[in-house]
Amino acid sequence: MMLSAQGLAPALRHAGAVIALALLALPAAVLADESKLVLQTATGEYSFNVQVVDTPESRAQGLMFVTELADDAGMLFDFKEERPVSFWMRNTFIPLDMIFVGADGLVRNVHVNARPHDVTSIPSDGPVQYVLEIPGGRSVEIGLQPGDRMEHDRIAAD
Repeated sequence: MMLSAQGLAPALRHAGAVIALALLALPAAVLADESKLVLQTATGEYSFNVQVVDTPESRAQGLMFVTELADDAGMLFDFKEERPVSFWMRNTFIPLDMIFVGADGLVRNVHVNARPHDVTSIPSDGPVQYVLEIPGGRSVEIGLQPGDRMEHDRIAAD
Protein backbone atom coordinates (compact mmCIF):
# COMPACT_ATOMS: atom_id res chain seq x y z
CA MET A 1 0.00 0.00 0.00
CA MET A 2 1.33 3.41 -0.91
CA LEU A 3 0.19 6.65 0.60
CA SER A 4 0.07 9.87 -1.34
CA ALA A 5 1.60 12.98 0.15
CA GLN A 6 -1.91 14.05 1.16
CA GLY A 7 -2.57 10.73 2.95
CA LEU A 8 0.81 10.59 4.70
CA ALA A 9 0.28 13.52 7.09
CA PRO A 10 -2.97 12.17 8.62
CA ALA A 11 -1.41 8.71 8.89
CA LEU A 12 1.59 10.13 10.77
CA ARG A 13 -0.68 12.13 13.06
CA HIS A 14 -2.69 9.00 13.79
CA ALA A 15 0.46 6.96 14.50
CA GLY A 16 1.76 9.69 16.81
CA ALA A 17 -1.54 9.76 18.70
CA VAL A 18 -1.51 5.98 19.10
CA ILE A 19 2.06 6.07 20.46
CA ALA A 20 1.21 8.91 22.86
CA LEU A 21 -1.83 7.05 24.18
CA ALA A 22 0.21 3.88 24.62
CA LEU A 23 2.79 5.77 26.67
CA LEU A 24 0.09 7.34 28.83
CA ALA A 25 -1.36 3.91 29.47
CA LEU A 26 1.88 2.57 30.90
CA PRO A 27 1.75 2.32 34.69
CA ALA A 28 3.85 4.86 36.57
CA ALA A 29 5.95 2.06 38.07
CA VAL A 30 7.17 1.07 34.62
CA LEU A 31 8.43 4.60 34.03
CA ALA A 32 9.99 4.92 37.51
CA ASP A 33 13.70 4.27 38.05
CA GLU A 34 13.65 1.75 40.86
CA SER A 35 17.41 1.33 40.76
CA LYS A 36 17.93 4.68 42.52
CA LEU A 37 17.68 5.08 46.29
CA VAL A 38 18.78 7.83 48.69
CA LEU A 39 19.56 7.59 52.39
CA GLN A 40 19.26 10.90 54.27
CA THR A 41 21.43 11.10 57.38
CA ALA A 42 22.65 13.90 59.66
CA THR A 43 25.85 13.93 57.57
CA GLY A 44 24.15 14.26 54.18
CA GLU A 45 22.38 12.41 51.38
CA TYR A 46 23.88 9.20 50.03
CA SER A 47 22.77 7.69 46.72
CA PHE A 48 22.75 3.96 46.05
CA ASN A 49 22.11 1.86 42.97
CA VAL A 50 19.89 -0.99 44.09
CA GLN A 51 18.28 -4.09 42.75
CA VAL A 52 14.70 -4.45 44.00
CA VAL A 53 13.50 -7.91 44.99
CA ASP A 54 9.83 -8.37 45.84
CA THR A 55 8.87 -11.98 45.18
CA PRO A 56 9.40 -14.88 47.61
CA GLU A 57 11.87 -16.43 45.16
CA SER A 58 13.93 -13.29 44.55
CA ARG A 59 13.94 -12.40 48.26
CA ALA A 60 15.11 -15.93 49.14
CA GLN A 61 18.04 -15.61 46.71
CA GLY A 62 18.99 -12.12 47.89
CA LEU A 63 22.73 -11.48 47.72
CA MET A 64 23.71 -15.13 48.12
CA PHE A 65 26.85 -16.06 46.19
CA VAL A 66 27.72 -12.39 45.44
CA THR A 67 31.45 -11.89 45.96
CA GLU A 68 31.69 -8.09 45.83
CA LEU A 69 29.45 -5.07 46.17
CA ALA A 70 30.35 -1.46 45.31
CA ASP A 71 30.13 1.16 48.08
CA ASP A 72 27.09 2.71 46.36
CA ALA A 73 25.32 -0.57 45.56
CA GLY A 74 22.74 -2.63 47.41
CA MET A 75 19.62 -4.70 47.32
CA LEU A 76 16.19 -3.48 48.41
CA PHE A 77 13.80 -6.12 49.71
CA ASP A 78 10.14 -5.07 49.46
CA PHE A 79 7.74 -7.20 51.51
CA LYS A 80 4.77 -5.15 50.20
CA GLU A 81 3.35 -4.69 53.71
CA GLU A 82 4.74 -4.07 57.16
CA ARG A 83 5.55 -7.22 59.10
CA PRO A 84 8.34 -8.61 61.27
CA VAL A 85 11.10 -10.11 59.11
CA SER A 86 14.29 -11.98 59.79
CA PHE A 87 17.43 -12.52 57.70
CA TRP A 88 20.47 -14.77 57.80
CA MET A 89 23.74 -14.93 55.91
CA ARG A 90 23.77 -18.50 54.59
CA ASN A 91 25.68 -18.66 51.28
CA THR A 92 26.48 -14.94 51.53
CA PHE A 93 30.17 -14.29 50.92
CA ILE A 94 30.49 -10.62 51.91
CA PRO A 95 29.65 -8.73 55.12
CA LEU A 96 26.46 -6.69 54.86
CA ASP A 97 24.67 -3.95 56.74
CA MET A 98 20.94 -4.62 56.98
CA ILE A 99 18.76 -1.53 57.23
CA PHE A 100 15.20 -2.21 58.36
CA VAL A 101 12.77 0.44 57.08
CA GLY A 102 9.06 1.08 57.64
CA ALA A 103 6.50 1.70 54.90
CA ASP A 104 6.92 5.43 55.62
CA GLY A 105 10.61 5.33 54.68
CA LEU A 106 11.91 5.80 58.22
CA VAL A 107 14.81 3.63 59.32
CA ARG A 108 13.67 1.47 62.25
CA ASN A 109 16.93 -0.32 63.05
CA VAL A 110 20.30 -1.17 61.54
CA HIS A 111 22.33 -4.36 61.84
CA VAL A 112 25.96 -3.57 61.05
CA ASN A 113 28.41 -6.05 59.52
CA ALA A 114 26.41 -9.24 59.34
CA ARG A 115 28.99 -12.04 59.15
CA PRO A 116 29.29 -14.08 55.94
CA HIS A 117 27.85 -17.62 56.16
CA ASP A 118 26.38 -17.01 59.65
CA VAL A 119 22.97 -18.68 60.02
CA THR A 120 22.09 -16.73 63.17
CA SER A 121 18.75 -14.96 62.74
CA ILE A 122 18.89 -11.18 62.29
CA PRO A 123 15.42 -9.80 63.15
CA SER A 124 13.82 -6.51 62.22
CA ASP A 125 12.95 -5.64 65.86
CA GLY A 126 9.37 -4.93 64.75
CA PRO A 127 7.27 -4.62 61.60
CA VAL A 128 8.99 -3.21 58.49
CA GLN A 129 8.17 -3.20 54.79
CA TYR A 130 11.68 -2.79 53.42
CA VAL A 131 15.15 -4.10 54.13
CA LEU A 132 18.12 -2.50 52.41
CA GLU A 133 21.35 -4.48 52.26
CA ILE A 134 24.54 -2.50 51.59
CA PRO A 135 28.25 -3.30 52.02
CA GLY A 136 29.23 -4.10 55.60
CA GLY A 137 30.22 -1.02 57.61
CA ARG A 138 28.85 1.44 55.05
CA SER A 139 25.98 2.53 57.32
CA VAL A 140 28.53 3.57 59.97
CA GLU A 141 30.59 5.46 57.36
CA ILE A 142 27.57 7.56 56.35
CA GLY A 143 26.30 8.02 59.92
CA LEU A 144 22.99 6.20 59.37
CA GLN A 145 20.79 6.02 62.48
CA PRO A 146 17.25 4.88 63.33
CA GLY A 147 14.89 7.72 62.43
CA ASP A 148 16.84 8.64 59.28
CA ARG A 149 14.96 8.53 55.99
CA MET A 150 15.18 6.32 52.91
CA GLU A 151 13.83 7.71 49.63
CA HIS A 152 12.79 5.39 46.83
CA ASP A 153 10.09 5.34 44.16
CA ARG A 154 8.21 2.59 46.03
CA ILE A 155 7.80 4.78 49.12
CA ALA A 156 4.78 7.08 48.95
CA ALA A 157 5.65 10.77 49.23
CA ASP A 158 4.48 12.51 52.41
